[in-house]
Amino acid sequence: MEYLIPACSGTKIDVKAGQTITVIDLEGGQVVDFFAEAAGKETEFLSTGVTIDCNESLRLRVGDTVYTNLYRPMMKVVADDVGEHDLLHPCCRPEMYDFFYHNGAGHPNCFDNINAALGESRPIITPVNLFMHTKIHADGTISVETPLSKAGDRITLTALMDITLGVAACSVSESKCNGGKCSPVSVVIE
Repeated sequence: MEYLIPACSGTKIDVKAGQTITVIDLEGGQVVDFFAEAAGKETEFLSTGVTIDCNESLRLRVGDTVYTNLYRPMMKVVADDVGEHDLLHPCCRPEMYDFFYHNGAGHPNCFDNINAALGESRPIITPVNLFMHTKIHADGTISVETPLSKAGDRITLTALMDITLGVAACSVSESKCNGGKCSPVSVVIE
């Protein structure tokens, strides 16, 4: 089944263990906020911190596992056209837009889009930011650069448990995050 996620919006997708999840950047340069929960258990969810800890890396590569907050394997990366994804940044949200751009009121954002898709009100969501290009400099500073993904580039993961995805096409057009524009993405479940 294929799900089209319009620019600056989000959706909920149920996935069974063993199914593959392919996220496709349709036009290129679009970040996808990719969050998940163990099915029926919103207290167990995708944790980028635990994923960094268990993989001993700030990067996500083919063969790596995405873990839950309870250190259980959730998904495995099986194919990746881009090889550049962010594990550090939380979802964009009104307060972030106010802090950086002074335009948070009414701005579409991944935090609200994922919470609405899941019917929840999590206080913070730190997803895997697929296709987001965050440079980590030798002095410890970071910078968000234009994504490396081109039209049609994709990443495929296999679900290792029954999960519920909350996925958003990122809403940031004010920086290099999405190359200065927002566009739709596709998620294919097989």
